[in-house]
Amino acid sequence: MPIAMTDAPRLDGTRCLIMGGGGFLGVHLANALIRQGAVVRAFGRSLTDPTELDRRVRWSCGHFEDVEAVAEAARGQEIVFHLLSGSVPGQPGQKPASDLETNVVGTLRLLDICNAAAVRRVVFASSGGTVYGPAERFPTPEAAATDPISAYGVGKLAIEKYLALYQHLYGLEYLALRIANVYGPLQSTLKRQGVVAAMLDHALAGKPLEIWGTGEVVRDFVHVDDVVSALLLAATYDGPHRVMNVGSGTGLSINQVASDIEAVAGTTSLSRIYRAGRAADVPVNILDISLITRETPWRPRRPWLDGLRSTARWMAAQRQGRLV
Repeated sequence: MPIAMTDAPRLDGTRCLIMGGGGFLGVHLANALIRQGAVVRAFGRSLTDPTELDRRVRWSCGHFEDVEAVAEAARGQEIVFHLLSGSVPGQPGQKPASDLETNVVGTLRLLDICNAAAVRRVVFASSGGTVYGPAERFPTPEAAATDPISAYGVGKLAIEKYLALYQHLYGLEYLALRIANVYGPLQSTLKRQGVVAAMLDHALAGKPLEIWGTGEVVRDFVHVDDVVSALLLAATYDGPHRVMNVGSGTGLSINQVASDIEAVAGTTSLSRIYRAGRAADVPVNILDISLITRETPWRPRRPWLDGLRSTARWMAAQRQGRLV
């Protein structure tokens, strides 16, 4: 169950579209928007588990590249949450041209559609884990240099710049949230994203834990409930800042994550398989969240181990259901 979002604004009657609404984060956001009184439409290629999506959400199945389908979904909307991405961080065999066409050019088409449909605001899920690249300061603030070392990060940063351009040219409001490593219930174990979900799945099955590199890379992990709370606040934020970090503000090595997962899963004797490190992985990523905590009521409410335990319970229940 989601934690109480006491700081979340009421959005009674506000028409909201979620691009990528069938995914892990999108489903959580859709359900939260419904609880806050919004009228919600979710757009995506597939819906991972229809039983998890509130029945009051209007589901639209379609491809991001289908301009007519996207335009139809955006018609009459006030706020668009853009969570879609055709690639993931650290994806092997990166294809920058494909990433540019799918994510950046696709987003430009979306922004044109939003502008034509008189959408008031776009809330964009950017990537706090990739846009900064190998940072020199930790925790890393929004004003730090942005030197991404992956096509994914370059694309996210480019979209932020285009959002600023569209606000300048057309008055289309936006807020970009640079989100850390999200984890929590509903996260797929089948995609190449989400180290917590992948490791928990292996631990609960008694399989070896796979780790890229030495396991000493450090990441900032934030629970999905906290991310959803930030997205809700972004819908009504009226301050001067257009880019904000969303994370826990603390870092954990992947080896520590593996140890915590073993403890939570009750399997402390699992072997670990260390794979070759990936060129797109920065050594350390910890986000400075002082801006968003100063500008809004938002705080990360879910402690790491508490969130990990709740995620493990959900995954264990899912596994039990599959085995019955």
